[in-house]
Amino acid sequence: MKKVIMGNHALSYGAMLSRAQVISAYPITPQTQVVELLSEMCADGTLNAQFIKVESEHSAMASCIGASAAGARAFTATSSQGLALMHEMLHWAGGGRHPIVMGEVNRSMAPGWSIWADQNDSLSQRDTGWMQFYCASNQEVLDTVIQAFKVAETLMLPAMVILDAFALSHTYEVVDVPDQALVDKFLPPFKPAIKLDPADPRAFGGLTGSEHYMELRYKLEKDMEKAPALIEETGREYEKLFGRRLGLIDPYRCEDADFVFVTSGTAGYTARVAVDELRASGVKAGNLRMKLFRPFPFQAVREVLAKVKKAAVVDRNCSYGAGGIFYQEVKSAVYGWPGMPPILGYVTGLGGRDITTDSFKEIAAHAAARDRADEEIVWIGVKK
Repeated sequence: MKKVIMGNHALSYGAMLSRAQVISAYPITPQTQVVELLSEMCADGTLNAQFIKVESEHSAMASCIGASAAGARAFTATSSQGLALMHEMLHWAGGGRHPIVMGEVNRSMAPGWSIWADQNDSLSQRDTGWMQFYCASNQEVLDTVIQAFKVAETLMLPAMVILDAFALSHTYEVVDVPDQALVDKFLPPFKPAIKLDPADPRAFGGLTGSEHYMELRYKLEKDMEKAPALIEETGREYEKLFGRRLGLIDPYRCEDADFVFVTSGTAGYTARVAVDELRASGVKAGNLRMKLFRPFPFQAVREVLAKVKKAAVVDRNCSYGAGGIFYQEVKSAVYGWPGMPPILGYVTGLGGRDITTDSFKEIAAHAAARDRADEEIVWIGVKK
């Protein structure tokens, strides 16, 4: 069934179709409609789930962790300062191996106070043991929630499904809402091997000495490394039922490109238009949109970049003192590998500033004039 829904409600429908059993969240702009709709679904019986009202995002994640430990499928959503307030509990979810799925609406961090899009909130959590999926359409948001639960519960790792504030969260698009029976066939009930059960007592999150701690983290890393292949396999299974797949990356006209943009989120679709216009003017451009950031899809990125002459990474974020975060990660992916092109880094679109086709053309012109990066950060669209 096709519906016209906003990105926030695409998250809600994804959680509903996944039959989330516990939802706990605290409202924050621009995420609020996600949990408003889910609370209505719980109230009218559309979704058979426990909705837990809490006083903060820290408590929301703590509730989800408790629910997951008890064997329930748990979902939450947040944004920006709310995600920052969850930080401690994100480590507990990742290290505790609780396969919670969270909708995360990218919003700038304060100060200055802002409710508009950039990625510093989610990327500040990149080392907490969560998978991170970046979406570019409302359809992708809904499909990713369902697939994220399947991957998360297989690996016992939590996952963030991330979308841009307002550019997706409050934008209405046509979305194919899958049939519940087919989703049930794809995503069976969550049945963890170990859970909180008075009839079978277990200890969770106890003091861990140096004789065991490192092995726990080794296993977390090894399971995270399994995620790319599992995401591809899960995407193929989903595609057979619904005609769409998740995947790690989304290359656009990269097969014969001399120059590619590396993008994420909604900027990736703007880049496609820029690519078409650049090609019309004789520039053999392409776009590599990153759908997965954690774990980083090293091999998939190398396979695309090995075929081009130059790449420009476009970041809607900044690790202050180091530059764009995707730029740093792409450079690390190709470092030391033969035949890789020069990688240049650009920061733009912070605080919701528009990233337009002209922005991409400015980046393409700047990159064309250089054989290599002569500075770590090139700012596009900044008032100096």
